[in-house]
Amino acid sequence: MKDEPLRRTGRDLAARAAYLERMEKTDIFISGAGIAGMILAALLAKRGHTVTVCDPSTPADAMSDEDSDLRSTAYLAPSIAVLEEAGLWQHLAPDATPLEALRVMDSTGWPPRQTATRTFRPGDLDLPAFGQNVMNWRAHRILLDALNDASRVNLRLGVGFRSMLARENEVRVTLTDGSRLSAALVIGADGRNSPVRGAAGIEARDRRYGQKALAFACTHADPHQHVSTEVYNGGGAFVTVPLPDHEGQHASSIVWMSTGARIAELQAMNAEAFDAELTERALHIMGPMQRITPMRVWPIITRTADALTARRTALVAEAAHVLPPIGAQGLNTSIADIAALADAIEGGDPGRDAALETYARSRHRDMAIRATAIDAYNRLCQADSGPLQALRSAGLKAVHDLGPLRRNVMMAGMGGA
Repeated sequence: MKDEPLRRTGRDLAARAAYLERMEKTDIFISGAGIAGMILAALLAKRGHTVTVCDPSTPADAMSDEDSDLRSTAYLAPSIAVLEEAGLWQHLAPDATPLEALRVMDSTGWPPRQTATRTFRPGDLDLPAFGQNVMNWRAHRILLDALNDASRVNLRLGVGFRSMLARENEVRVTLTDGSRLSAALVIGADGRNSPVRGAAGIEARDRRYGQKALAFACTHADPHQHVSTEVYNGGGAFVTVPLPDHEGQHASSIVWMSTGARIAELQAMNAEAFDAELTERALHIMGPMQRITPMRVWPIITRTADALTARRTALVAEAAHVLPPIGAQGLNTSIADIAALADAIEGGDPGRDAALETYARSRHRDMAIRATAIDAYNRLCQADSGPLQALRSAGLKAVHDLGPLRRNVMMAGMGGA
């Protein structure tokens, strides 16, 4: 009887060894196969890491699919450089429309009356274009096809992250299908309600505005001339982003921000009434407009994680920060995270403390500054009082008309200092 505990311990050790033998091993595990997660996976694989990516959902096949993301992203020049290194831009480029100018318009009242207009051009930064616009649903699909052919990437769609145990030398991850894997580093790229952030015990802080946003695509009578336009009025910004022609008609992607009540009112309108409101809100800059896709609605918040890292864990993109959709800052800020993290973990153990500290230090200040600036800017953009509207118009004129200030603001928007 005395050696029974030893026999039981022996069985336990054998079972443990068998369990570890069955556990899948990868250098890096990424929770979230959205656009940011896929770009990160491709870049890390290009740099020699083995990467496993999981996501409970799958990309939409068409713009009309119920879960398609009808926003578009203006990939700015620094982001395109990251995509080129990852071997992805060649796949996205055929669907891209150049952003050759940004027009900013202020307005007041309803029907809205224009109070100021200024146009910012990339020539001030010695660039042919600020960036290239691609519809998000299309980009997601293209990136999926590219990653399916990528070496060192194991893409597991329809399977989500369930839990993790971070140890000194590894992280053991359990997925929603019951499978388990071991990774040197876990990355949360899994959205504003990040399960990885929750599992790591990292809190996030929100700033709310009482706003929602509508995203959809439309056609219009006059060409966009590769110009993106932001029109401010009470309730928030209205943004047009140039797209390729749709069935022989000029087309743009729209993000329309306003109060929750106003968004609900717009959703309830019939097509004719909605198109009339749409054309009015755009100040008739491209003639009569007609919505051609379903609408997607989401709440506008600023959310920032209290930390970007934990033991063998890093957060990127909306797991780390959520910003209002102004000035093409959202996904471009996420791609800046991706580049910084890939650089920080180069050489040696990707989950080592020193590498994660370098990543957190390199991104914390930029994230904090952008979140604070866009929060303040969004509050000013949604103002409908006379004095604040006057301040908004005066500020727009000053930023544009003072050359050094204009260039500094444009550089900051592109991700520079």
